[in-house]
Amino acid sequence: MVITDENNPTTLNKPTNFQVGGGLEMGNRKFGQEIKHNRRALSVINQSLVSNQAYPIVNKRGLSEKHQFFEKKQADPVHRPITRKFAAQIANTQPPCPQEIKKANPSASTSNGFGDFIFIDEEHKAPKEDHPVPMFLEQPEAMPSETDEMEEVEMEDIVEEPVMDIDSCDAKNPLAVVDYIEDLYAYYRKMECFSCVSPDYMAQQFDINERMRAILIDWLIEVHDKFELMKETLFLTVNLIDRFLSKQSVVRKKLQLVGLVAMLLACKYEEVSVPVVGDLILISDKAYTRKEVLEMESLMLNTLQFNMSVPTPYVFMQRFFKAAQSDKKIEQLSFFLIELSLVEYEMLKFQPSVLAAAAVYTAQCALYGFKQWNKTCEWHTSYSEDQLLECSRLMVAFHQRAATGKLTGVHRKYCTSKFGHTAKQEPAHFLLETQL
Repeated sequence: MVITDENNPTTLNKPTNFQVGGGLEMGNRKFGQEIKHNRRALSVINQSLVSNQAYPIVNKRGLSEKHQFFEKKQADPVHRPITRKFAAQIANTQPPCPQEIKKANPSASTSNGFGDFIFIDEEHKAPKEDHPVPMFLEQPEAMPSETDEMEEVEMEDIVEEPVMDIDSCDAKNPLAVVDYIEDLYAYYRKMECFSCVSPDYMAQQFDINERMRAILIDWLIEVHDKFELMKETLFLTVNLIDRFLSKQSVVRKKLQLVGLVAMLLACKYEEVSVPVVGDLILISDKAYTRKEVLEMESLMLNTLQFNMSVPTPYVFMQRFFKAAQSDKKIEQLSFFLIELSLVEYEMLKFQPSVLAAAAVYTAQCALYGFKQWNKTCEWHTSYSEDQLLECSRLMVAFHQRAATGKLTGVHRKYCTSKFGHTAKQEPAHFLLETQL
């Protein structure tokens, strides 16, 4: 077998001869003599190369200085066996490693035969799908910028306003009937349409009009305050009057009697201590007799078919106050606004729940100076802010002119210290300014 000395291309080695006593002969020299001189060189190379793992992928940027001499490609890239002589020549004649380091290429690789190391050059890149990139060479994914992160945080902070559980505080109060409260108000909403009257029922009356009705109710509000009756009594009184007048024609002379009897019936239904008939006759300046009062009471009950249990605005206001977490000022201002609305005939077109919600909404706007109607109020009233604006603007207009004109009974009532001088509160003018 003929072996070529690739380290010295000009020299062609002679065929090796097998001798009985001398072993393997290379050219004119014996193989045993070469082992003695080259053993140290082989040990140095083996420590650097042979001890490494087989076929690792080497990043030339991370190689230490003792490995940098492998960067220079061999003249002949063909795989060949390493002879001891060739290894000795590499150890003795290898020039210093250049300072410039080539960039690694994940795809292009060559081998110089020492431990079958694979070297990489970035100048000749192959498609990524052919040769996967090692993990330590992969480029990290682009992280989102700080602006994107801030936008994401801001979007997360924008959450919908929760609806509060307004009945949790009364869970242990048996009088609050928390287990049935939703069913009760669902029934009230169902029945309130039967308690309403036609907004133009006065058209069938031949001797009375809207102005006379307003005078009667304004007077009854003063009587109600004089007798110190409960608020429920006033709202039921007005409801009985409107329902009776919508079904029965009344002469002007008997209109005050209708109001007195309606208050008497409301007191019997709501109050613990009921005013006697004589007190009502005295308050009317003895305009009617006891017999006339009792006859009108019988006529009214039969006309209304003894239906006294109807939801009034007061029933809904108690629930809406709780939803709005209102204080004493909001409650007094709300009652002031809704009592002003009781006097006005045009407010009959609104259902009791709308009047109650609009009164609470308008009171909050007047006290806070801006529109205030949160998700909890909207949920429990079932009315949005836009649905209340029409009624609320009318209430603001009544508030503005409450102290003027002839019908000032409500204003005088709420100007007293008993009601915290509520009537002196500035109206929510900005609600009228937003009107188109």
